[in-house]
Amino acid sequence: MKVHLRQRKQSKKGKVSLYLEIYKGTTQNANGKIVGIRDYEYLELYLIDKPRTPIDKRHNKETLEVANNIKTKIELEIKNGEYGLKSGFNQSANFVEYFKAQTEKRLLNDGNYGNWDSSYKHLIKFAGTQVTFREVDKKFCEGFKDYLTTAKTKSEKTLSSSAVASYFTKFKACLNKAVQEDIILKSPALAISTPNTVENIREYLTLDELKAITKKECRYEVLKNAFIFSCLTGLRWSDIQKLQWSEVQKNDTGYKIVFHQQKTKGLQYLDISEQARGYLGEQGNPSERVFIGLKYSAYHNVALERWMMKAGITKKITFHCARHTFAVLQLTLGTEIFTLSKLLGHSELKTTQIYAKIIDEKKREAVNKIPDLTI
Repeated sequence: MKVHLRQRKQSKKGKVSLYLEIYKGTTQNANGKIVGIRDYEYLELYLIDKPRTPIDKRHNKETLEVANNIKTKIELEIKNGEYGLKSGFNQSANFVEYFKAQTEKRLLNDGNYGNWDSSYKHLIKFAGTQVTFREVDKKFCEGFKDYLTTAKTKSEKTLSSSAVASYFTKFKACLNKAVQEDIILKSPALAISTPNTVENIREYLTLDELKAITKKECRYEVLKNAFIFSCLTGLRWSDIQKLQWSEVQKNDTGYKIVFHQQKTKGLQYLDISEQARGYLGEQGNPSERVFIGLKYSAYHNVALERWMMKAGITKKITFHCARHTFAVLQLTLGTEIFTLSKLLGHSELKTTQIYAKIIDEKKREAVNKIPDLTI
């Protein structure tokens, strides 16, 4: 048997469909004529007809690579006498359990564990815990994508576009891993696009605004200290709220916090300034929380808003804006983006680059402040 990768143009759609022609020898028909025996397997992969842009050409190149990989696998199956046989064990295996195993592999050494875990939990909400690989077809994948766009968080809010894109990306990555491990021949999500991400406006405090709030009283002193500490370190609410004294360490060069990020579960070593250490207060017992009494509540949210108003700040500031404030101030003061990415605990540099866009916008505003010299 021989395997050939073929193309069929779909004129109405401007696409070229890829399929495999598997030549299995010859036979004699009723008229005594020798005819070839062929199987055809359509890959649901499509090239862009007459590509013009670099993006189109890259798409075609990557799609052809995938198609050739599938062709190579089938050729290997033919060589081993396995072509045409279905692996009942693999096809009947539980995809949800496989996804769970892939998630757990990232528990200790992957900054993306949190997103994998969230994607896994949403997969269960969508399909339950018993789904075989045979049931995970293109329709299933499209259904999970649609589900994510309407799914809710614990606080009953719709998932952000970035969360939807991230969770679906992890879902596709799991299927790709199954292809690599020869559980499935190809990913049913291969031709399904990842949802677009819509960037939200990120509020933050300027240096003058940060100075202003330090001079004003807040109803809850622990909230004030925690918020300013976040502005000086970039720590998330979830990490500050659970921070214990055992995680605050002093050495010859200063202070450091060693902790597991609540969001990603990744271990992080974060140097903090003397100024930031001052907002932690007096040293407590190792097992004690640093910010005792800090909690998420409507009362604390109102207190935060009133505190900002006392300082003359009318922006919609939430606790998470403290992390944004740290990032923008660091870039404004000359910290390189790679270093900032490490300080924020980001697993991907592109996440940090969002803050660089804010700085670029401020630079454009600054150069336009000079009045027209001809007037």
